[in-house]
Amino acid sequence: MFMRMVYDEKLAQAAYLIGCQKTGEAVVIDPERDVDRYLDLAEANGLRIVATAETHIHADFVSGSRELAERVGAKVYVSDEGDADWKYQWLDKKTGGGSYDHQLLKHGDTFSIGNIEFNVIHTPGHTPEHVAFLITDHGGGATEPMGMATGDFVFVGDLGRPDLLESAAGIAGMMEPSARRLFKTVHTLETVPDFVQVWPAHGAGSACGKALGAVPTSTVGYERRFNPAIRAATSEEAFVDFILAGQPEPPMYFANMKRDNKVGPPVLGGLPIPPRMGLKALSDVDAKSAAIIDTRPWEQFRAGHLPGSLSFPLTKSFNTDAGSMVKDTEDIHLVVEHERLEEAVRDLIRVGLDRIKGWCDPSDVSRGDARSLATIEEINPEDAAGLVESGEVCVLDVRRAAEFAGGHLPGATNVAHTRLAARMDEVPTGGKLLVNCRSGSRSARASAYLAREGFQVVNLKGGMLAWEQKAAPVEV
Repeated sequence: MFMRMVYDEKLAQAAYLIGCQKTGEAVVIDPERDVDRYLDLAEANGLRIVATAETHIHADFVSGSRELAERVGAKVYVSDEGDADWKYQWLDKKTGGGSYDHQLLKHGDTFSIGNIEFNVIHTPGHTPEHVAFLITDHGGGATEPMGMATGDFVFVGDLGRPDLLESAAGIAGMMEPSARRLFKTVHTLETVPDFVQVWPAHGAGSACGKALGAVPTSTVGYERRFNPAIRAATSEEAFVDFILAGQPEPPMYFANMKRDNKVGPPVLGGLPIPPRMGLKALSDVDAKSAAIIDTRPWEQFRAGHLPGSLSFPLTKSFNTDAGSMVKDTEDIHLVVEHERLEEAVRDLIRVGLDRIKGWCDPSDVSRGDARSLATIEEINPEDAAGLVESGEVCVLDVRRAAEFAGGHLPGATNVAHTRLAARMDEVPTGGKLLVNCRSGSRSARASAYLAREGFQVVNLKGGMLAWEQKAAPVEV
């Protein structure tokens, strides 16, 4: 058996290419949308992708299953568990008419790729339709499974959060019932041997849990013994309290991903290649109706940028920042170096931001007329403390609620930067807005977004870390 994890560092997402080396056939479990990576990897190892499988309807990235079905005719294996609200709606909508080759899966079903058998286990809690795959390599003579593709059920050191249907998708009253379903699902692990490897869909940094480990894989036995979420399942009430406490605010784009992956992501047919545009053309873009995404470092951005631009450096949070503050209906124009253009495009399409109309080199903006560029003020804690004490500024803290509860600037309002676009009515008005986070990075993204929305903003340099170092007053 051939198995490779294909990992997206920015979304902390893992897909798995699993192939039978005797027959040359392979399947991709939980693929992202830019499927050329899997096709190239398969070809390099003498395999051809004949199938794609999903553990559930994902919320954190656009699935590549439809793309693979279109590109190479891959058979689609997806869950048929859950009620009518959790059924895939694109399987009979093949481009040009007809249905994709597919199989709907129930608990206990099996399918094979060459000599490799996949046994389906219904694992609801994170979502109602969620399944996991127990994988046995019969070609190697095995009679028991080697690994378990757990999707968003079991992570290394955590379990998939059960609150997203309510906190991200907006389905009221789903959080606690989902947590109780997850408690029951945890006990399905009792039938799985300790030696079975855990191949999760996410690692550290994913918003699909609160404490995911940085080790990529584990075993069922190890997780049963040391996973805090599993160990909390001593009683249903104790588990529900533990699993719902301290979950981070989900990014804004999660609801769109649920929708797109359910009804069917648009077929790309290949990676978009936006044209280069000059500074004059970019300056003519209406930054209120289209998104100008500037990927330069914050210091360069705040010193001079096209008015209305958004500041999203190409760091690990790029996808999440853009997905939280750019609508999927907006045209997008990039300020990005040519050698990083493909990276930016891949990041954007993975979170459903497809309308990329052009790109401009950062040097063109830097050489532009300074009088036509906008700036964003940034001040140190010493100067900020006086403004806060005198009431000359309102304070907006864009950290997570759990961080805010641990200590914040006096009188601050808390809205996580990933939820800011949906909670603009909570942003203080009536004067200058001092924006802060832990270190100054998230507040920088928020400051640019708020400036685009017409607020007069100033970013707190160094954030709460710098504020506390100066022994400035903190409220808890």
